[in-house]
Amino acid sequence: MRAAAVYSAAGSLLLTTLAAAPAGQALGAAPGAPGAAELRGTLVAAARARAAGIDFGACSPADVPGAPSSVRCGTVTVPLDYARPDGTQIRLTVSRARATRKDPHNSKRRVPRQGALVYNPGGPGASGMYFPLIGTVPQWKRIAGAYDLVGYAPRGVGRSAPLSCEDPKRFFKAPTAAPEHPSEAYKRQRVAQAKAYARGCGLRSGSRLRFYTSLNNARDLDVLRAALGEDRLTFVGASYGTYFGALYATMFPTHVRRMVLDSAVNPDPAKIWYRDNLDQSAAFEERWGDFKDWIARHDDVYRLGNTAAKVQRSYDTARERLAGKAAGGKVGPGQLQNAFLTAGYYDDFWASRAAALSAYLKGDPKPLVRLAAPVTDSAAEAEAENTSAVYTAVECNDASWPTDWTTWDRDNTRIARVAPFETWENAWMNLPCASWPAPRQQPLDVRTGPGELPPVLILSAERDAAAPYAGALEMNRRLAGSVLVTERDAGTHGIGGGANACVNGHFEAYLLQGRVPGRRAACAPRQEPKPDGAP
Repeated sequence: MRAAAVYSAAGSLLLTTLAAAPAGQALGAAPGAPGAAELRGTLVAAARARAAGIDFGACSPADVPGAPSSVRCGTVTVPLDYARPDGTQIRLTVSRARATRKDPHNSKRRVPRQGALVYNPGGPGASGMYFPLIGTVPQWKRIAGAYDLVGYAPRGVGRSAPLSCEDPKRFFKAPTAAPEHPSEAYKRQRVAQAKAYARGCGLRSGSRLRFYTSLNNARDLDVLRAALGEDRLTFVGASYGTYFGALYATMFPTHVRRMVLDSAVNPDPAKIWYRDNLDQSAAFEERWGDFKDWIARHDDVYRLGNTAAKVQRSYDTARERLAGKAAGGKVGPGQLQNAFLTAGYYDDFWASRAAALSAYLKGDPKPLVRLAAPVTDSAAEAEAENTSAVYTAVECNDASWPTDWTTWDRDNTRIARVAPFETWENAWMNLPCASWPAPRQQPLDVRTGPGELPPVLILSAERDAAAPYAGALEMNRRLAGSVLVTERDAGTHGIGGGANACVNGHFEAYLLQGRVPGRRAACAPRQEPKPDGAP
């Protein structure tokens, strides 16, 4: 990098940016104000990134395996610590497909380019590097005509200054138990494992661990915006991506052009993240009930029971058998629960899970093994371990968590009485936060006033388990001028650009024309999935 030229341009742009900063940012930059140093550091980093740009070239197999030549990759440099923008720098990998300028409904029409559309799929810990490939999906072709589709791997993810908490070869432990009502001995075992995992995060990541936060993800997003040459950001965030998208909107409201928050999480600081996870456990029980009802309605296909209660007994029978003998030597109750948990996210998975359970109970374990056994090649192990490490680091760093086991035990025992399906597995996943070795952040109060922010489009399915609907209502309340589109009586997690034409109509109208419904809009649910092989 040509340091002298970049720093000279950065200094000039920094002065311009500071002069144009909105009132909220100007106050935030005042000496001694919370986050003042980080705000100044973000402005410095963004100015440097704008001057440097992104040198896009061919994608490596580690970035986007099998990427077509239309997808190009590069990196953007951001400070590890925004309070010290001249200190340690890290690189985030970025992918891009240029706007096609094509109208899929009119081959003779050339579509005006509207800039870059940046996407984050959530997590924490998920990579958006594959996002530019979505331009070939029919529901996305009009958007791909108007926008450069830009994905990236957030800090810690993939090759973006990757985090690790344990040897990837030890990450997949199978078969495993998944008791809905764990014994005291089992609880002590899991508490010890969580403490060991937290220690591993500290040992393997050292002093840099504290800088993997949602606030820094939002700051990175502004640097990426600048590196792409965009004055204002057009952004689609899904799931967890809605949270740091909302942080971005609060921190940099004048930098927002258009923003879609798809499957919005609850941004209330009191919910981040301990109580959000408790709410999620309760919501998954409702969605598990929806799935059981669907299986029961198709008892002629699956023979798992013609009522939800009978389906539950079939599931319990499988779990008990797997506890005695793992299917294929790798699928125990833990792997069964994880396979069925994914069906709580996406009803596209209902048919395959129901069919696998049915086959297993009839004596054929192969379909269940194909679905539920962990993939143990080295690349899959490394990716899964990295995803888990980033998820844990961000959630633990973002806010305070209970540090005494009695609080966790009390709260999760209470919820498990009525919502046993996911409660304890969710608790074990987050329990390292009880003994986290890094300092905790104070969550930002996500909130914008009238006129501070362009209209934001919020999308939510009414029965979403991973991001319960109450969170979308709270997001809508906190972002003044935002508009909520609800998919009624549906529970798929992530609905923009999917199977619902009504939702997609609002999604496209907003991204392509800036139009939002005049008030909250509702769409009928997408078509219910059919059993495999059904007409």
